[in-house]
Amino acid sequence: MNDELSPEDELRLNVLFNTELKAVRIDESNMTLWALTPQGEASVPLKPTERADRYLKKVREMLSGHVLGSPGGYPVHLTRWTRQSQAGLSEQHLAQLLLIAEEEAVVAVVHSPALTDELARYAWWCMPTIENARLMLMRDVVCQGGMGRTLAEFLVEHLAFLHEDDVGILDTVAVMLYSGVLTDAERLAIWKRGSSRNSYYVPFLELQPDRLPNPRAARNDHVAVPALAGNPYSAILAKALSDQGQTFLATTAAILDRPEIQEVVNHTLNALAHWCAPLRQLDEAARSTARAALLQTAPQYESDCAALDALAAVDADTVRPIFLKTTAIGSLMRRKIQPVVTPLLDAIAVLRRQP
Repeated sequence: MNDELSPEDELRLNVLFNTELKAVRIDESNMTLWALTPQGEASVPLKPTERADRYLKKVREMLSGHVLGSPGGYPVHLTRWTRQSQAGLSEQHLAQLLLIAEEEAVVAVVHSPALTDELARYAWWCMPTIENARLMLMRDVVCQGGMGRTLAEFLVEHLAFLHEDDVGILDTVAVMLYSGVLTDAERLAIWKRGSSRNSYYVPFLELQPDRLPNPRAARNDHVAVPALAGNPYSAILAKALSDQGQTFLATTAAILDRPEIQEVVNHTLNALAHWCAPLRQLDEAARSTARAALLQTAPQYESDCAALDALAAVDADTVRPIFLKTTAIGSLMRRKIQPVVTPLLDAIAVLRRQP
């Protein structure tokens, strides 16, 4: 028995402990404890006998004592856990952490690789935040389960609340695309947001470079690119001049022309490097041989091959020496990276120029 709680609250909590609890949370503003059971939600209005924060601490101590068998309440060492240290916890232990009404314990569950779709549903009931939705959508078991669609719909609805948080936009759009649960209409709506904040485009370039929404027209001479088996210049030039390639290049140019933060630059350059991987994987001798073979058949593409070489020469490491010396963002950052970005924009212009 816990003599420090009001008799009414102690009785109600003990009655609650005799039910099959799935999750517990506390609404501190209304001093109400909520419990999730197989029959639905149950509420326990709390009647504090002292200052609210002290009383709630004792309520949580009672919960922890019942669930975890810790007489002193919520184990102190849990509050010092890093969010990456949950690998050893079983599903049963994770379920117990959702019954002690501690937000940090919920976050520990969300971070755990042992998270299941069912536990994700209970954790979401406890703490429905953008960060938790992102973290849980990174788990394949959640994406493929019943919670995947619920979390994606929440993130789509709450994208507007990210405003100018470019890192938040990058992370949120990336996990939504990774989840694979977005509808075509949702993908297109997110893509269109890039016209006002180009960080929305970046995860598309990283994760779905050959499946971009609302593709542009292919270049007129796309069909004239020779199909040379095993020739990376033939393959990547055909890709670059296709509708998806022209969309990728135009979008990359739009981002690099006006990035707001360093993370956007880094992610975009790495996406470009991945797109150019067939060329980047060759040494200079092999690249020269492949380029010569293509130009022997189609010499009109000499400037396009030079442009591809320029694009294949960069990644996030290219701007690292600049970013190590500055924390600049916005227009000042753009001026500092101009020597790197301007040749890329020129190369993209060549590849997008109609013959």
